[in-house]
Amino acid sequence: MSNQVTLSINNQPVTVPAGSTIIEAAQKAGVSVPHFCWHPGLSIAGVCRFCMVKVEGMPKLQIACNTPATEGMKVDTLSDEVKETHKWALEFHLINHPLDCPICDQAGECELQNYYMKVGKYQAQMEDQKVLKPKALDVGDTLVLDTERCILCSRCVRFEDEVTKTSTLGIFNRGDQATIGTYPERKIKHNYSYNLADICPVGAFTAKDFRFKCRVWFLKETKTVCPGCSTGCSVNLFQNSSQREYYRLKPRHNAEVNGHWMCDTGRTMYEHLNASSRLASPQLEGQSISSAAAMQAVTDAAKGLAADKVALVLTAQFTNEEYVASLSALKSVLKSAPKVFIWRDESEKSDDFDGILFRGDRNPNTRGMMDVLKEHGITATVLKGDYAPLAAAAPELTLILAPEVESAYPNLAKAVGRFSELKKTVYFGNALTDSAKKLWLRIPVKTFAEKSGTFVNFNGVAQKLKANPAVFANVKGVDEYFGDLSRLAQSAV
Repeated sequence: MSNQVTLSINNQPVTVPAGSTIIEAAQKAGVSVPHFCWHPGLSIAGVCRFCMVKVEGMPKLQIACNTPATEGMKVDTLSDEVKETHKWALEFHLINHPLDCPICDQAGECELQNYYMKVGKYQAQMEDQKVLKPKALDVGDTLVLDTERCILCSRCVRFEDEVTKTSTLGIFNRGDQATIGTYPERKIKHNYSYNLADICPVGAFTAKDFRFKCRVWFLKETKTVCPGCSTGCSVNLFQNSSQREYYRLKPRHNAEVNGHWMCDTGRTMYEHLNASSRLASPQLEGQSISSAAAMQAVTDAAKGLAADKVALVLTAQFTNEEYVASLSALKSVLKSAPKVFIWRDESEKSDDFDGILFRGDRNPNTRGMMDVLKEHGITATVLKGDYAPLAAAAPELTLILAPEVESAYPNLAKAVGRFSELKKTVYFGNALTDSAKKLWLRIPVKTFAEKSGTFVNFNGVAQKLKANPAVFANVKGVDEYFGDLSRLAQSAV
């Protein structure tokens, strides 16, 4: 028996794996079939009745989401009968939907709006009064629920039952009184709650941290990688480029890494990107200087030092390219590899895993960093709450590639305090804590949103970052700074 079937959709042949549904075949063929309740990451409900198509040989229209594709099947999505059915299905979905598009955060991303413009634009024939339902319900720490907007597609209920297995949500009452809601004395409290706002097609669920912050049509979308843990979810980052302000992260489908989802912790990875959370310029002994002056100071400090008097402290939040650049530059300047240490937070439980996506290793590129060190033949010493090995090395110059996501290092202030006790410490990172002011030199660096490069996740999957313009034009990436170091050292010879 063949594991592939070939059918035609609007006279266009398409071959799909056996067991695929018509809607999956249509997607592969690039044919849009309107739908609300179907989602590729959830079980099939077949409740919205919006994805009707004509199948040759069948007396009635069929729902595309739950009708298997078979060999030789002929499907039509463009006939007048199909279009009329879509119009009436949409009419019924809009019976009780409020006319609050101008104040709805889903505007611009609302499938109800989109489908109305695509298959609707008709004069409504329903004359009954709309059924009013509860609005702006606080259903958890991260979400607001407006049950008037809900079209009972049940995506959220299935997500809670099938993905997080928390079963917090249900459909209560019947007929036009049916509503989505939480069970008594329960709220949505888990690390994947924002996915409910993502999968809701009509804005019934909205995210508190994005609600009323910015209209989506002002946002530029960039494909990148979440730096929140070693899973390295594929994500889309949203920035208002005219303001150079970041507003949110959303998951991007990657079957090899994160599927359709991402965790709530990862959603916060845009917060440290904005200017208010960052060091604007290098600080030498508390005084602002230029990037050129900062690297000249590093070059002067390294001049004449033996390799064993220079320490390089790494965290696993930089790209492969930045690790290669820093090691190569130091080998070139020092004529040998420096002593290398790996800084891990003492609270880290790297083997923890929540069973869905979130991992205890809160660094996105541990695998990549270890691969680069191995390629350079370097055995690094791990600093995890015990800084004695670094102190014992008595370095004259210590270069620290510090964590970009400082929330992953709860004991950051303590560690920075210990680093400040060393002779000359160059800290590539923000470090806005009081203890950081004692560091010899702090140099701000580009964030994951502003640089190109590679992260390798825990499973060995390599993914590329895509650069946006830097929030501070004078800030460089670690690879650029170490390139400057190498050039300055060579010009001084």
